[in-house]
Amino acid sequence: MRKDRFPVLFAAPAVALSLALTAGCGTNDEKTPEEPKTVTGSLEEIASKAKCDPEIQHPSEELRQANCTTEDGRYVLVTFATDRGLREWINEAKPYGGSYLVGRKWVVSGDAKVTEALRGRLGGTVETGSSHQSGGTGGGGGSEDHSGHNKS
Repeated sequence: MRKDRFPVLFAAPAVALSLALTAGCGTNDEKTPEEPKTVTGSLEEIASKAKCDPEIQHPSEELRQANCTTEDGRYVLVTFATDRGLREWINEAKPYGGSYLVGRKWVVSGDAKVTEALRGRLGGTVETGSSHQSGGTGGGGGSEDHSGHNKS
């Protein structure tokens, strides 16, 4: 009688393990299309992938900045020499509001609609700034009136 029960005891864990492994594979397949690979490269290479003809505004060793206008809208593309430079820039910019698409040593600054559209081509993660919580600016305008990044 023990010989009959022995194979059943080992078969149950094997089936459970097989089901667990199969279920895990379906989850990864679902996430792959939603998360585009983040681009890398020079300002010009990233701008090309964003379908932008960059107007270089601030060339230096630490960062390069360009204004872009595409079918997605107006935005600023900035590349950095270091990851630390990028993080310091983001930390300084966030209090002014806006939306930031952040990649490896680059950032796109624009409104949320633009950064979400560009994320499909450039990858990266979207970070959102505060809505003018400093209080001492005296402008009286809300975030809908001023994104802190538009230049006429």
